[in-house]
Amino acid sequence: MPLDPQAKALLEAMPPIPDFETLGVEGARAVMEQGAVAPAEVEEVARVEERALPGPAGDVPVRIYWPPGEGPHPGLVYFHGGGFVIGSLDTHDGSCRTLCNGAGCVVVSVDYRMAPEDPFPAAPEDCYAVTRWVAENAASLDIDATRLAVGGDSAGGNLTAVVTLMARERQGPALCFQLLIYPVTDCAFDTPSYSENAEGYFLTRDHMKWFWRQYLKDPGDGAHPHASPLRVEALGGLPPALCITAEFDPLRDEGEAYAVRLREAGVAVTTSRYDGMFHGFFGMGIVLDRARDAVEEACAALRAAYAG
Repeated sequence: MPLDPQAKALLEAMPPIPDFETLGVEGARAVMEQGAVAPAEVEEVARVEERALPGPAGDVPVRIYWPPGEGPHPGLVYFHGGGFVIGSLDTHDGSCRTLCNGAGCVVVSVDYRMAPEDPFPAAPEDCYAVTRWVAENAASLDIDATRLAVGGDSAGGNLTAVVTLMARERQGPALCFQLLIYPVTDCAFDTPSYSENAEGYFLTRDHMKWFWRQYLKDPGDGAHPHASPLRVEALGGLPPALCITAEFDPLRDEGEAYAVRLREAGVAVTTSRYDGMFHGFFGMGIVLDRARDAVEEACAALRAAYAG
């Protein structure tokens, strides 16, 4: 189907994003921090706190959001998107607030180490370490450790998938759900959606190639399942999932392929493609009705998972 009219108007209003190769890492990060895409919705939550939690190479900054009401609350450890190179606690503040209120959960947003300064596997190791710490210290955060989920968008969706794999491999922590929002699942660029949506829909194929070049110190590392979870041999025993994809997104097919493999392995998974949408739409609820629909779907899925 064609682009959603609201999505089309937004894309036409956006200033063109310069080539990341030309911008460089700091320039690309500045573009992301300036909110060049769409203004973020900022909901009030009961409490927000900045902390630093122990990681494998030093403390990892986090931002914690609490919903109203008495706990212990369910928890969501959230990993922001940005190609493993850009993005921050601030760029995803709006989404974390919305998920906190909508799902009624404590959200721990993770400021993991990014490439190229800290290439793979720094990001997944940080994300796993924070998730494990949250599970082991849940009571101190007013979280019910038996109702702990992980989630993220784009590169954060990749990290979500990888953290569930690491938790399975390392015998914990137990996770009740994984929220995969247009996840990166493979380092190849050979799917139909990469050809169909190579340019013109915000995230481009060239952007993704640049991100992967920064993320991988050695291109051969891309075959590792902690970089490309689609390449994992077995996907059984992982937590239930919701995989949200967008029609006009280079990452559409690899996200949906991962969901198919989860389902074939016996994992309960729902795949929800948002026709007419482009990559990044999830955080654009101020201007896109379908973004609000996707957020509500994510919150409903989390609430159902927490309810058991």
